[in-house]
Amino acid sequence: MKTFVIGIGGVTNGGKTTLAKNLQKHLPNCSVISQDDFFKPQSEIEIDKNGFLQYDVLEALNMEKMMSTISCWMKSPRHSPVSTDWRNAEEVPILIIEGFLLFNYNTRVYEPPDPPGYFDGHVWPMYLKHRQEIEDIEEIVYLDGTKSEEDLFSQVYEDLRQELAKQKCGTMLVCQQRALERH
Repeated sequence: MKTFVIGIGGVTNGGKTTLAKNLQKHLPNCSVISQDDFFKPQSEIEIDKNGFLQYDVLEALNMEKMMSTISCWMKSPRHSPVSTDWRNAEEVPILIIEGFLLFNYNTRVYEPPDPPGYFDGHVWPMYLKHRQEIEDIEEIVYLDGTKSEEDLFSQVYEDLRQELAKQKCGTMLVCQQRALERH
């Protein structure tokens, strides 16, 4: 079965989950897997020299469990535990995977709120470090975080519609070619 997988990566609290859920509402046969759902228990998270829990590192995540969930969806998109209602059996199943370290190997609740200086002193530097590791991947489209949520959604949604149309067109050409081969 043909599937279509979308990755959304970026800084912690940068709008990835909001974008993924908004796309899910508008795309048929779309499921979402959020990296935030795979954090290890707090007792397993290291503390840095400033006393901050180190959530913004790969070691804070149970990546094996996340990869297993993705693999389960890939094997059977319609029957995976993360699958949503299927609006159209003819449409290609879509999986959106979102996370802050997605390209490096329910939404996290900020209660209590982050301590002062945590974002500037830890979250942003870690994001920049991890982003630098993946900058040479050509298939990644970087979004301008200064644009409005609506503008970002419109840009991503239109890009996805075009890519899905290409995928569908490619499938139709293969089907037409096979039909011609039979005659």
